[in-house]
Amino acid sequence: MTTPPDLAIRLRRASFNRALAQTDLRTIEMLLARDAILVTGTDSAVLAGRKAQMLAWRREFAAAERLVYTRTPDSITASTVEPIAMEHGHWQGVLAATGELKASGVYTAKWRQSGEDWLIEAEIYLTLA
Repeated sequence: MTTPPDLAIRLRRASFNRALAQTDLRTIEMLLARDAILVTGTDSAVLAGRKAQMLAWRREFAAAERLVYTRTPDSITASTVEPIAMEHGHWQGVLAATGELKASGVYTAKWRQSGEDWLIEAEIYLTLA
């Protein structure tokens, strides 16, 4: 039985969130498409490609005051003509040591099905607080 796209993507997002909390670079890498693009929420920096994102996460995980980011999907819309979907949701970053909220906002992510797996192709973040 095939998992519906909405559920499959929500499960993959939950895996990504756990990987961020546990500094699990291997899982993060497995969830990103090779050419994945991320546009940051505050300064709109563009991280192009899985390698660039992995370098950024390594730096983030080594930070003295590391933030733990959580993305929470509000909606997922799957295409009926291509193996792609859009996720819209809200995110937050809290200090790993204390849980204090340091930043939050909204995001959109584009996913593509590759075999049985869904991979993140692009993410755009907007910082609101």
